[in-house]
Amino acid sequence: MSIPQTGGGPIENYAQLAEHLAEGCKPKEDWRIGTEHEKFGYNKETLLPLPYDGPCSVKALLEGLRDEFNWSPVLEAGNIIGLEKDGANVSLEPGGQLELSGAPLETIHETCDEVNVHLEQVQTIADRIGAGYIGLGASPDWTHEQVPMMPKGRYRLMTDYMGRVGTHGTQMMYRTCTVQVNLDFGSEADMVKKMRVALALQPVATALFANSPFFEGKETGLKSWRARVWRDLDASRTGMLPFVFEEGMGFERWVEYMLDVPMYFVYRDGKYIDALGQSFRDFMDGKLPALPGETPTMSDWADHLTTCFPEARLKKFIEMRGADGGPWRRICALPAYWVGLIYDQTALDAAWDLCKDWDAETREALRVAASVDGIAAKVGNISMLELARETVAISRAGLAARARPGAGGMIPDETHFLNALEEVIETGMSPSCELTMKYRNEWGGDLSRIYAEYSY
Repeated sequence: MSIPQTGGGPIENYAQLAEHLAEGCKPKEDWRIGTEHEKFGYNKETLLPLPYDGPCSVKALLEGLRDEFNWSPVLEAGNIIGLEKDGANVSLEPGGQLELSGAPLETIHETCDEVNVHLEQVQTIADRIGAGYIGLGASPDWTHEQVPMMPKGRYRLMTDYMGRVGTHGTQMMYRTCTVQVNLDFGSEADMVKKMRVALALQPVATALFANSPFFEGKETGLKSWRARVWRDLDASRTGMLPFVFEEGMGFERWVEYMLDVPMYFVYRDGKYIDALGQSFRDFMDGKLPALPGETPTMSDWADHLTTCFPEARLKKFIEMRGADGGPWRRICALPAYWVGLIYDQTALDAAWDLCKDWDAETREALRVAASVDGIAAKVGNISMLELARETVAISRAGLAARARPGAGGMIPDETHFLNALEEVIETGMSPSCELTMKYRNEWGGDLSRIYAEYSY
């Protein structure tokens, strides 16, 4: 989850809220790729999640990265809670999941190099302290009580609130992981089209990357338990956002949506002030109960933009949020899939042609079906497998048209990063299918074997 935002003076009028989003518009040559991925840390001896403190802990891992690889620490109340370096940052999810938020990069080749370096660094320190890291969409066998809370004020507030507004909020916070990509837009019209494609086709990414068939030591019967969790979390800030597909969608419409999303907090002087359920509209009018008489700054608005969690999220860029966390080789496939679909105009047009006639009910049904049946899902006459086949083909064409070489020109483009997804399509098996087969057969029902075989 996001770290506190900084910079920006007082908000003097509502127009500034939309102008903040519009500042994200960039010419095509300046479009970048920002990849984020989360993973679970655990003690190799006990196979339990890492505590914050101790010799084998989250803190020891962060301090090791700081000292050996020259990352700068991010502190909260004297605790190290993250790291920064060269435009990237490492942060903690509520249950200690480790997240890399990558720097904005030009190509998938660079993104994959960044991921490889990060995971090698993490493995170096983790091996030294007796920890392991694994990429899955949900923790396979930990209970809520076994997972520690990280020392971040934002998470204390959110934990309390999540228990009041949905049935799966704390599961999302403490026991799920994702991989996502952040991509740019050139104009308001370009943003709208990309947001519509991103939301409509997000279930395809969920199906292709489904990697969480277990929870609390049992099969769930779902291909993506993580995606199931998001379906019953907090309706006021999640979902497929039908309004994005309506006439009038634009930066101002997103502002209206965000003004109706209940607040979590206000960040002041290194502390999170409880504003749970309060209104940013009241804050604009100086009537926020948490800070009577005070009005927001642009950093408050930037913070508030991080507190909605739809399947695709708009800030000064677009976040694709539908995929489960996964193994090393699949991390780079997620940015490749979306870059191929929306960074080439011909590909973007073709992707929109696939989904432009769907109604809100169809889009929601695809979201539900993706979590349950993954790549085998069917909604009416729509086959998820065929939809995946078509979108990956469009993405491949888009990446080929970009023609961004790697390895000093030895690799002509970025299309090979889609190979992992094409395997899913050829076999009809998502990562979840593979895990379930191993559990039922080779592992003989011993889920603990997942750590040895699927850790980084």
